[in-house]
Amino acid sequence: MKTTDIAAANGFNIQALDNFIKQTRKYGYKNSFFGGLVVNDEDVQNIISDFTNVVEEAIHSQKEAERAIAEKQKSLASMLITSGFNFDGYKIRKYSGYISGDAAVQVSRGQEGIFASPTNVGDALMANLSNIRREALSELKEAAYALGCNAVIGVDFDYLTLDPETVNARGGTLYMPYVFGVTANGNAVIIEEQ
Repeated sequence: MKTTDIAAANGFNIQALDNFIKQTRKYGYKNSFFGGLVVNDEDVQNIISDFTNVVEEAIHSQKEAERAIAEKQKSLASMLITSGFNFDGYKIRKYSGYISGDAAVQVSRGQEGIFASPTNVGDALMANLSNIRREALSELKEAAYALGCNAVIGVDFDYLTLDPETVNARGGTLYMPYVFGVTANGNAVIIEEQ
């Protein structure tokens, strides 16, 4: 029987069904002259049953992954962060250690020569600073979540500015884009309401 007929009768994706049959190597098949596969008629019911189980497992796994992502997003959104070392109304139950989150941005120096368009580095940095600080905090929360924590205390920021340059092919100086980095540091903790 053709897998195209099996797929049409059962609402299966033909490519997924063909891949399943090829990968399991459990069922004999031949390539059809008109595309798709041809399987033995006596294997059709087992193929349908096995493929249905695989599809259901994939759907279940996808739902579990979506649930885990939603749970993680909820935990990250409710995570408390402070530059201080405690939260009013909460008790620190466990200290899990020092963590950090990093983010960086490149700012072009602009072009030189006849078509010069210099970049105002200060404006470019200020336009990006809140974004990279937010990204660094997001990474900090991810690090705390990975340790099973629900809060971060003692948060501070470190800033890094790089003015990279190198030698070009003619022996002159080639100025690379400015790099501005932000690191958010803190201590991951588990807190509970008092």
